[in-house]
Amino acid sequence: MAHLTNLPDPADLVDLFRLYPETASLALPLAQQILRGPSPLSVLQRELLFAYGSGLNACHYCHGAHTAAAQALGLDQDLMAALIEDIDSAAIEDSFKPLLHYVKKLTQTPGRITTSDADAVRAAGWSDDALHSAIAVCALHNFFNRWVDGSGVDGDDAYLKDRGEFLAENGYQLKTP
Repeated sequence: MAHLTNLPDPADLVDLFRLYPETASLALPLAQQILRGPSPLSVLQRELLFAYGSGLNACHYCHGAHTAAAQALGLDQDLMAALIEDIDSAAIEDSFKPLLHYVKKLTQTPGRITTSDADAVRAAGWSDDALHSAIAVCALHNFFNRWVDGSGVDGDDAYLKDRGEFLAENGYQLKTP
């Protein structure tokens, strides 16, 4: 249910973009840069981190759409639920797990991030540029999760799957489906 009275009910993210085009005109190019621009992390890895953090935040819209985007890019259908349950036992490369742990801690307790958390990422073979990319994805999903949930934007699972597939194919330009 929309929390802003000037949104339709139900409202999706495109409705929010239309209502607040100035915010969308800043947020979407930022999303394009962070999720599709140059990075040591692949597009799939960045979508996975966005979906994962959105799942930790219980943002149904962003978790659903970005999980679908990651799946459209090749993510195993069962992996996201396994990661939310327990990173360490999930069937993902061991070298990626420190990035997931970093994003989890940064999402849930940002004031508790320490140099040792960053050192664990570097010890797994990741550069500072890769860590920065993960941090930027985390900051972005937290922004969008708060914007979406605070506004009361959501969608059913079929819509979120379609939206995720659109994002996987088209990225984050200012066009809508």
